[in-house]
Parts: sequence; structure tokens; C-alpha cells
Amino acid sequence: MSDLLDPDLFGQASIAFDLDGTLVDTAPDLVRALNATIQPDGLTPVPVDDLRALVGRGAQALLERAYAQQGRVLSPDATPDLVARFIDIYQADIAAHSRVFPQVETTLARLQRAGATLSVCTNKPSVLSDLLIAEFKLTGYFARIIGPDRTTAKKPAADHVHTALGTGHRRAAMVGDSAPDVDAARAARVPSIVLSYGYSEAPAGSLGADRLLHDFGDIPGALADIWRA
Repeated sequence: MSDLLDPDLFGQASIAFDLDGTLVDTAPDLVRALNATIQPDGLTPVPVDDLRALVGRGAQALLERAYAQQGRVLSPDATPDLVARFIDIYQADIAAHSRVFPQVETTLARLQRAGATLSVCTNKPSVLSDLLIAEFKLTGYFARIIGPDRTTAKKPAADHVHTALGTGHRRAAMVGDSAPDVDAARAARVPSIVLSYGYSEAPAGSLGADRLLHDFGDIPGALADIWRA
């Protein structure tokens, strides 16, 4: 495979990427923080695979499922404090066991060299997104990192994708792993690519993306096919 991409095609393109489950496998650290949060309340640790599909839904969904699995109900009054504790634990060691998915950095570098504008479009709070991306030394690849607090409405709203993509591009796409990514791309009227290895609750192939891929490194070829069609 040639490392060179067509600058006429990619040089005026803007590509937004989801973060958790797309660029970085964050499930191990999120579930680690979850287990540390629930342990004082007498709950037993939850295996990563039990909650992997829920990672993209945020801290409260993870906590609610962990309590429900053990026959407990998460009190609405206790929820804000538990969520805050979870975030503090997670932020303190955000990349202890997380890893960048294979071919992510080499592919981002190829796209950037071809002139594409890259951004992150994530429902993860921006302070955590900035920290995580910096931990893996990926910040330099992205023109913008847009968490839900840096836009008017989070995914699946179109505004989130539009804010991440910016203006002045001739071609655009959204790359993610779950329904909010595909739905946001559809609302924004840009093509979407879904990666099968992510955190989708539904089978990735059922989400209705323009392309379903199994390897991050296949993204440039898929984008070229979409944009040339």
C-alpha cells in the first residue's frame, strides 16, 4: 500500500473522529474507575467485557448498569456524588490501561500529510478528552477537539459534527463506532464510517453507516471511494 494519498482529494477535506472506541480503547480505565467508585458501597468488581458496550453512554449509565447487575438501585440523590467521584478517579490516571487502537497514529499521519483537516467529535467532556489525547501524544494531529461543552448540542445532533468539521472544506466525513456517530453524521448530511471493534450496543453493521470497516488503516481508501462515487 502506498503511503501517498491524493492531495487533490484529501487536501480540501475535513474528517471528524469519535474518541472512545474509535481512536482509543478506554474501556479498561473507565471500568477500573467504575469499580473503585462502587467498591465503598459494597459492590463487587465488574468485568470490563460486561460493560464495554456501554462505555460511550457515559459515567451515569455505567454506574446504573453496575448497580442493576448486582440487584441494587442507584439512588437519584446519590448519583451526582458518585459521578463526581468516578470522574475524579478516572481523571487522576486516565491512561493507565487504555491504548491507542492499531494503525491509528500512522493513518492520522497519512491523512494529515495529504492536507486533510482532522478533528475529534466526542461526547466525552472536553477536559477529559484533552487530557487523554495529550497522554498519547496525539494532540498535534487535530485542528479541534470538540467535546459536548464546546458545541451547542452533543451527538447525535448535527451541530456537534458541524462544529468539529469547521468551515471551508469541500469534502467531509464522520468516523465513529456507534449509533450517535452515524446519526449525527446523517443529521449533518456527511458520510459516515463505522469501525466494528468499538463500543456499539447494536451490531456495528446494523447502524446504517456508509462504510463498515474492521481496521483503522482502511479509512483513507474507504473515504476515497465514498468521495469519488
